[in-house]
Amino acid sequence: MFLLGFSLGLGLGIGFWMWQQVQLEHYLKRIFKPLNSHYTEVALPLMPRLREQIAVLMQKRQNLQESLETYQELLNVAPLGYLQVDEENQLLWCNKLAKEMLYLERWQPGQVRLLLELVRSYELDRLIEQTRDCQQPRVKEWVFHPSFENAAAMLEVKSLALRASSFPLPKGQVGVFLENRQPLLDMNQARERSFSDLAHELRTPLTSIRLVVETLQNRLEPPLNRWVNRLMQEVDRLINLVQGWLDLTQMETDPTIQLNPETVEVRSLIASVWETLEPLAQQQNLNLSYSGIESVFIKADRSRIYQVFLNLLDNCIKYSLADTTIQVQTKIVSTEATEISNSTSSSLEIDIIDAGVGFSSADLPHVFERFYRGDKARARNQIADSHSTPTIVGSGLGLAIVKQIILAHGGWIKAMNHPETGGAWIQLQLPEVMANNSSQDYS
Repeated sequence: MFLLGFSLGLGLGIGFWMWQQVQLEHYLKRIFKPLNSHYTEVALPLMPRLREQIAVLMQKRQNLQESLETYQELLNVAPLGYLQVDEENQLLWCNKLAKEMLYLERWQPGQVRLLLELVRSYELDRLIEQTRDCQQPRVKEWVFHPSFENAAAMLEVKSLALRASSFPLPKGQVGVFLENRQPLLDMNQARERSFSDLAHELRTPLTSIRLVVETLQNRLEPPLNRWVNRLMQEVDRLINLVQGWLDLTQMETDPTIQLNPETVEVRSLIASVWETLEPLAQQQNLNLSYSGIESVFIKADRSRIYQVFLNLLDNCIKYSLADTTIQVQTKIVSTEATEISNSTSSSLEIDIIDAGVGFSSADLPHVFERFYRGDKARARNQIADSHSTPTIVGSGLGLAIVKQIILAHGGWIKAMNHPETGGAWIQLQLPEVMANNSSQDYS
């Protein structure tokens, strides 16, 4: 009886153990099958197959770890700062340059800290949130002011002009590349100071040279006086170049320092500018056509706005083909309400269109940059082929000065090519407009 019970129990136990092994076998097959697309029923014992799959997984893990370390080493020596945050804006990792730019020496890898606790930059925090929300790369520039518990340390540390390029990562993480633009700005400021100092120093000797040339003009007889006249033209060009550089530098430093706003009637101002330039226009038989608001007033600095139209119309005359018309069109446009002001305002839009050779596609993005004059050879050859004007000489500062004056008045300006005339098309807007709505077209 005892032997019968023992045998029955032993049989049940062996059967239960075999059933467990079969279930374990099926379970492991379901686990390992996705890991190997070439999985087949191989006649191997269970434990060797298990060890084989574990070894494959360990090798993959090692390869991923080596790749991660390689990428981190590359980012550490990269000329850009880099940081990465998780879905809760906790700093996961940053390279050495990012530590230096954001003063993160106190943070160590492995620490769980919110980025905003380590870096008091709401611009950076907002950029990361916007990137995560829209799932699109974004770029932002701002001035970063480091914060320290010690007030004396804050006085010693200089603010930095940063540019951040962010991009979304899986699982709500965000990566950010940081570029320190402060050295470039410092270099530009040093260059501007050097050129301004040089321009100041040049004004006195140029004035003295002009006085000497004026004296020679009165004492020399033809044909010798034509050389003196040519010298006077070059001296005046240098004086205008120096003065233009000083004006542009001053406006960029403090755009509103030289503004004396008054009520200005635009049409009469444009007419007075054209009267000044008309002798040049008559050489090419050019006409001016004005259309739009008959009587329109703006709040602006009269002398500065006069300079704007003088430069723009002078350029139109220089680059227009002979026997063509320069068009000036005006209209009033409404500015939509903003978050700051719920009321709408009006601006004066002015379009100046010529029938010349226009801008090349390569020149358009740079026409308002100082000393940029585009492809001079191509433009002059086209004009020469049309038998119109002689070689065009300019300082390359006119449009740069125009842009600064318009910006100082709270407006904007852009350059295009007109689809009908093929010539240059300058469009600008000026705020604070008061006008009669009657419209007229006349030349």
